[in-house]
Amino acid sequence: METILANLAVGFSHVFQPLNFAVLVIGVVLGLLVAVLPGLTLVMGVVLALPFTYNMSVIPAIILLTAMYISGTYAGAWTSILFRVPGEPIDVPLLWDGYPMARKGQAAQALGWTLIAAFFGGMVAAITMVLLSQPIAKIALTFSTPEYFAVILFGLASVVSLGGSSLAAALVSLFAGLLIASVGVDDTYGAHRFTFGVPILTDGIDYLIVMVGAYGLGEVFMRLEQGFKSPQLEAVGKIRTRLPTLREMLALKTTFARGSLTGILIGTVPGAGATVASFLSYGIEGQYGKRKRLMGTGIPEGIVAPQCAATASVGGAIIPLVTMGIPGSGATAIILGAFLLHGLQPGPQVFQTSSHIIYAMFASVFVGIVVMCAIGYFATKPMVKVLDLPEVIISAYVVMCCLLGAFAARNNLTDLWLMVIFGIIGYLLERFRFPITPMVLGVILGPLAETNFMTTMISYGNDWTIFFTRPVSGILMVVALLTLVYPLIRHSLHKRASVA
Repeated sequence: METILANLAVGFSHVFQPLNFAVLVIGVVLGLLVAVLPGLTLVMGVVLALPFTYNMSVIPAIILLTAMYISGTYAGAWTSILFRVPGEPIDVPLLWDGYPMARKGQAAQALGWTLIAAFFGGMVAAITMVLLSQPIAKIALTFSTPEYFAVILFGLASVVSLGGSSLAAALVSLFAGLLIASVGVDDTYGAHRFTFGVPILTDGIDYLIVMVGAYGLGEVFMRLEQGFKSPQLEAVGKIRTRLPTLREMLALKTTFARGSLTGILIGTVPGAGATVASFLSYGIEGQYGKRKRLMGTGIPEGIVAPQCAATASVGGAIIPLVTMGIPGSGATAIILGAFLLHGLQPGPQVFQTSSHIIYAMFASVFVGIVVMCAIGYFATKPMVKVLDLPEVIISAYVVMCCLLGAFAARNNLTDLWLMVIFGIIGYLLERFRFPITPMVLGVILGPLAETNFMTTMISYGNDWTIFFTRPVSGILMVVALLTLVYPLIRHSLHKRASVA
């Protein structure tokens, strides 16, 4: 323990050097900007920053990218909660309860809960990262494709059960999302699926187009139908940045702990990342939380669970990166590239040869979270003030962000038309009370589930029982199936009781 603390102190001394600290602040601000703008994903932002690190020494380079990674998991909450426009998939679960809170005039409270959740989840994960990095990395290393598929299936099943009063509508929406995700060229066999000879469909339909169109444009179309006459919000001038009290936070201590633990565990699984952690944490809260029946109506638990998990996944994802050289997410894959560009191979030996660099990275996580929360606290009120603008102007801003995001995905004008189509689909789903969330979830997680399923089938000779005979995947598969079946049984029992 003394050695770890001594090394961490050395890491802090590197981070607080003027140049390194300035780089950290720049990285936090860039991460916040990237996360706010739909179309610029966290991974894309880290990739764009990588060339600027070529002429840096390794420590400021790693600090810059790590700071962007941390803040990129947080700032998307602003647009999700205020405008119902998620910056990227991580932020989708945040809007399910955050946006209803904003519409009820509780935008400042919702952003306050997001800030506290990001701070708590990030700090718990950072401490875990420092103390338990090697043992957790060894456990995660035993995971293979059956476990990945089981984790993703559990995430799909958990959110489908939250699809609203109609499970059938949720399943229809989910399967529509999975169908959309299957458009394009099959990664395993190279077969064309549902392309109809249209070149743009050969590359598939980007999840960003579906996500931004269905949520962003769909909401604008709904407001257009209502004549932009939504109920008046609380006067912005009276809104104060409101952090939850200690008593309020203690009331949600289980949600904080559950979300942080989920984020850390999922973060250590290579390839899972913050998106799976965020969705899974929301689903778990909806299944086992004290107020699970109120999830989706605008309660703090629906914000705390996914935000804790998303930020905590950063610390979790860094563990396999530094101890085994295995990136736990897309962003850490870019950071791995930065290590290699500077002639450093992460792995067990790096703690012996270059521990000062690794512990500088660990220290930058702690300091980055504090700087991110400080900037987030003071930026909250200006962001809330935007709600005071006329709804037509806000809607125009949303449309502009949606169009920029769609074009940035592949620099193709056809994507703009696709996004408009998905905006109409989102509007129709909302109009006829079909949940949008399962569709978006299917588009995001569908390809991951397919890849891991097909790889498992090929690797194990088409033996599907492998999902149940491996201990970890078997447990996850059973839990996923129970999660899917339980709402059916509950609905059947409720219907029978109503008839009686």
